[in-house]
Amino acid sequence: MSRRPFAAVLAANTISIAGSSLTLIGVPWFVLQTTGSAGRAGIVAFCATLPVVVAALVGGPVIDRIGRRRVSTASDLVCAVSVGAIPLLHYAGLLEFWMLCALMALGGLVHTPGLTARSVLLPSLAEHAGTTVARAASLYDAVSRGARMIGAAVAGLLIAVLGAEAVLLMDAATYAASALLVSAFLRGIPAAEPQRAAQKASFATYRGELAEGWRFLTRSRLLMGVTLMVMMTNGLDQGWSAVLLPVHGREDLGGAASIGLMISLFGGFALLGALLYGAWGERLPRRALFAGAFLVSGATRYVVAAVTGTPLPLAVTMALAGLCAGVLNPILSTMVFATVPEELRSRVSGVTTAGCELVMPLGGLAAGLLVDGFGIRTALLAFGAVYFLATLSPAFPAWRALDAKAPSAVSRTERPLPGSATAGRSPHPSAK
Repeated sequence: MSRRPFAAVLAANTISIAGSSLTLIGVPWFVLQTTGSAGRAGIVAFCATLPVVVAALVGGPVIDRIGRRRVSTASDLVCAVSVGAIPLLHYAGLLEFWMLCALMALGGLVHTPGLTARSVLLPSLAEHAGTTVARAASLYDAVSRGARMIGAAVAGLLIAVLGAEAVLLMDAATYAASALLVSAFLRGIPAAEPQRAAQKASFATYRGELAEGWRFLTRSRLLMGVTLMVMMTNGLDQGWSAVLLPVHGREDLGGAASIGLMISLFGGFALLGALLYGAWGERLPRRALFAGAFLVSGATRYVVAAVTGTPLPLAVTMALAGLCAGVLNPILSTMVFATVPEELRSRVSGVTTAGCELVMPLGGLAAGLLVDGFGIRTALLAFGAVYFLATLSPAFPAWRALDAKAPSAVSRTERPLPGSATAGRSPHPSAK
């Protein structure tokens, strides 16, 4: 047993997600500073997230054939180039709006396969480290939340002091560091290397492998319910992080530093929530906890932001929302890793991720258009109302299966019954 591979993935994810938080604040702020248009910020968000859906949809079989370590490393290196090119072109006076959109699209195309490649390794890495999948998933999510908190705080301060361009250069450096860690410390882990396929590589084989992931998704009512719910909320959260919060921060909260504080509070308390779930959460009913946590962590942010023009009420709301959001991913991850065969994880993860991120490109675009057409408060209330309706989904009977006790492992030759669980990488909410 060795904990080094698991520790390396945690470190790589920490560095990469902290860097992504820099971009989360830096790019919208950069667009608002250089164009003054919420609509253009929405267009950039659309361009950044549309390729994410495509990559998630088709990437599962590719990840297995190329190898999870190689995909993760290549993903981070390409992201480093695409993010770093934005400030460098701007400094040179060459950056056009279409170039910004194209660079963000390139980063979006390769970023999700890298995240997927790392996340589907969790069960194997947990076994190497001598711990349970539930604890590994909670720690993985907690570290991600903490990284997001640190990155957001640093981004807000750096934008205020040095400008958005410096923040984007730092993000490029974090991607490069993440690539180095994964490449160096995951060598020799069988699950991280290319998986031998029973059939020769061909378009027909690839299509069959992709269809296998879709069949697993469509046969599970619970997985479909979770995917549809998270699809809606991820789209709304994309509008929040890419347009609504930056515009609200510029108009009412005092600038980028306040935005960084809000996201840091959310991330910090989400870290606490994930750690608390890792310690005691397995004793609680999953469905009730999941439903209550999603209700508190979702629409409340939009409503409070719409009715107040000062930082304190939203800061308190973000802290409470983060605490509840911290339990969501561990609940889903624990369930899905215990029930999906190893050979299906990347494929099912790809299709569930694609489903969950299907509406994300429209979220940022819709938020930008609503702000330009009706104002920030109307846009916030509209998004909050839809969010509230989406989080009522666990009331449906199919969600009762969330409380089912999953087996600790799944045989490679004995697949779980359709409808008994979800799949691969859990459909992660992206609330920020």
